[in-house]
Amino acid sequence: MYESLEECIIDLEKAGHLVRIKEEVDPNLEMAALHLRVYAEGGPALYFENVKGSKYPAVSNLFGTIERSQFMFRKTIEKTQAVIAVRNDPMKVLKNPFKHVGSGFAATNALPQKKKGLPSTFKEIKISDLPQVKSWPDDGGAFVTLPQVYSEDPEKPGIMNANLGMYRVQLSGNEYEIDKEIGLHYQIHRGIGVHQAKAVKKGEPLKVSIFIGGHPSHTLSAVMPLPEGLSEMTFAGLLAGRRFRYSYEDGYCVSHDADFVITGDIYPNETKPEGPFGDHLGYYSLVHEFPVMKVHKVYAKEKAIWPFTVVGRPPQEDTSFGELIHELTGGAVKAEIPGVKEVHAVDAAGVHPLLLAIGYERYTPFQKLEQPQEILTIANRILGTSHLSLAKYLFIAAEEEKELSTHREEEFFSYLLERIDLQRDIHFQTNTTIDTLDYTGTGINQGSKVIFAAAGDKKRDLCQEVPQILKKHSTIQDARFVQPGIIAINKSKFETYEKTQEEMKVLGEELAQIEDIQLCPMIIVADDSDFVSASLSNFLWATFTRSNPATDIYGVNPTYAHKHWGCDNLIIDIRKKPHHAPPLIPDEEVTAKLERFYQNGKLIN
Repeated sequence: MYESLEECIIDLEKAGHLVRIKEEVDPNLEMAALHLRVYAEGGPALYFENVKGSKYPAVSNLFGTIERSQFMFRKTIEKTQAVIAVRNDPMKVLKNPFKHVGSGFAATNALPQKKKGLPSTFKEIKISDLPQVKSWPDDGGAFVTLPQVYSEDPEKPGIMNANLGMYRVQLSGNEYEIDKEIGLHYQIHRGIGVHQAKAVKKGEPLKVSIFIGGHPSHTLSAVMPLPEGLSEMTFAGLLAGRRFRYSYEDGYCVSHDADFVITGDIYPNETKPEGPFGDHLGYYSLVHEFPVMKVHKVYAKEKAIWPFTVVGRPPQEDTSFGELIHELTGGAVKAEIPGVKEVHAVDAAGVHPLLLAIGYERYTPFQKLEQPQEILTIANRILGTSHLSLAKYLFIAAEEEKELSTHREEEFFSYLLERIDLQRDIHFQTNTTIDTLDYTGTGINQGSKVIFAAAGDKKRDLCQEVPQILKKHSTIQDARFVQPGIIAINKSKFETYEKTQEEMKVLGEELAQIEDIQLCPMIIVADDSDFVSASLSNFLWATFTRSNPATDIYGVNPTYAHKHWGCDNLIIDIRKKPHHAPPLIPDEEVTAKLERFYQNGKLIN
């Protein structure tokens, strides 16, 4: 059990999980570029001893592999899983109380511990003293990428009613007054957004504390989807094996375990431009007005270490975060949504845009299953649950074959496309909310969702290659095989939606004339069909991060009856649109400089 982040780093180094970078490294793009390369290689955590412009060292890639995470939490992970399991299913305790005595005891011993006064090792510093890590060339400034943002409910103050979330923090750039202001990016339905809404209603500023570092469990707690009644601070103590220690200074909560603490206030209706920021979808999130935080004080502990990560097109370190969360929470989604067997947020598609799910059909057990029924109810529950509500695409199949898994994406798509009735089993939700970071919709937070549901017997075989007539077609260009049942083609550059309507009508009519086209139920219209078909990862990323269901789905022989749209073959237009965010492209000069950290292809230690 670690007393500090420093102890964790020493332990990782002894076990061969961490490499020290002794040469001075520039926080402007270079640290991030090295992190990205090492993560892609499945490499170790990186400890930057000499950060240009700051006296504080930095560490990244702590959670870069599931094996490293398991190593860090090896002494506490089983007890933590047991407590979460009990919270998900309290009946377990009633059925076998003696078996679960230890779980309750562990949770009680993990409760936050209030202290008096600041630790003697803390001293005041400035925002500009911190490592100013900038990850991508067009980022608006330096960001905190592993923050633990703490706020309390203005109506029910106290640590047990607090929220700890990972909302990105912009330290510099744009219109922020250096050392006095920083930016916070979060969605209004998140915990801190609820707290801010209450503070605005009361006409008072919201006190906020930002913790950086400390035990790795504290970082993880800020992103954990925890069961009702288990607070982030209790979870942090549980997984750390020691209680979360804190005090109040000038009315702000200060973590005694953090390496750095920033305190300040968010005033009602005060915003400033935040961004751009290279985000986890693989594109920049653009400049928008978000709350500005007036800095009160900044603290650093003795021997403080700055943890950071880099997000971009998946997979990245947050992918490994997801694996660890899944291991800890186990069947949490099953407990929350009855009838669900699996829900898989597909990392290759940026997590939020695409969900694959399997559900049970029990409505008419005495009849042969012919169409989706219960899984449609389950689908609506899924799209109304926590982070899953950000999804645009949900593909859900009835559990009829035990070996079916949402984690084998190609097999799952084939299974669903063999069974779906495209005239009946496509269900749209229009003019609704989507992820703030997704720019495919009709405005910020505005877009659509679609559910594809499949149940019953197999209805079609799927094409196993591009039909010969498509290869030779005079107007359908560069047809490429993606996977069984899915073909990608090229079209000229997108111009307007009005023109696209006509283009897709003509394309649909052309496809309808092709014999056996029903064996290819999904047609992807792309700028680069070679890219889309090059790998499953490319297909998932390009298709579901570059389309908005209501505006970009068309069909062969489309029908519209009783407010329901259907078709014989799907056509999804994933061409880049003018309102889409630009993709993340590394700086070539910075990337070239990374060779000095390698010798014979291996990272120098």
